[in-house]
Amino acid sequence: MKDRLIKFYHWSNTWTGTIVIVLLVIFFVAQAFVIPSGSMKNTLLIGDHLFVKKFAYGVPTPHIPWLEIPVLPDPDGDGHLIRGEGPKRGDIVIFRYPVNPKIHYVKRCVAVDGDMLFVHNKDLYLHPHEGNEYVRKHYPKDSIIEIEGYLWVKNPYMKDHPGIHHDPKIINDGRFPQQIFNFPPIKVPKGQYFMMGDNRDHSNDSRFWGPVPYKLVVGKPWFIYWSWDENYIPRWDRVGKTVHQIEEEMKEARRGDR
Repeated sequence: MKDRLIKFYHWSNTWTGTIVIVLLVIFFVAQAFVIPSGSMKNTLLIGDHLFVKKFAYGVPTPHIPWLEIPVLPDPDGDGHLIRGEGPKRGDIVIFRYPVNPKIHYVKRCVAVDGDMLFVHNKDLYLHPHEGNEYVRKHYPKDSIIEIEGYLWVKNPYMKDHPGIHHDPKIINDGRFPQQIFNFPPIKVPKGQYFMMGDNRDHSNDSRFWGPVPYKLVVGKPWFIYWSWDENYIPRWDRVGKTVHQIEEEMKEARRGDR
């Protein structure tokens, strides 16, 4: 056993060994990702560099980095070597952009398959597929409204995820896309997920190009390993933190402002 470990150690120090190990990590464990836009502000900021946990929702079919060419076949057509549970409501998810799968996007999952939702005057309304009793048990009464026998939850994620916000400068005066203000009721198809950015009025998301199928789901944020602002000044206070830690800090700051 010791001899095998010594051989592996020496092999891992060769160029071939290093490349193989790095690719295996990228393919199956973690991959670096840079936040390119402000659509997830204030939870994730432009210039946040994070590692993506690639085994969070199964094991996605590996692709050659940058070229985005599949390395292995996908016989089931679900984009994964090993299927897993899909994203849950409220998860931040990294996925392949449905319009161009070579591009990666990051958004929050606001509805899973079977859920119904709509947007009215910028407010998100959700009817989980579990039904009315589930809504009564899991959501505060003051956030629930009834429409034609269905119980809908108004803005179900804002309390737990304080980075979600609207821009008061974006008003419904005809200059901006109508999907920002009003989106008709939709039932999320089986095996798909409705994604929205936390910076709700500045996000290109499922309101514009539809739900994301499971086959395009890549993973979820692990932790921020580096961050700098638009002037390339390091944001040391964000380095090493998870999304959960960042949100807890925002909640604490919000409580302190009261």
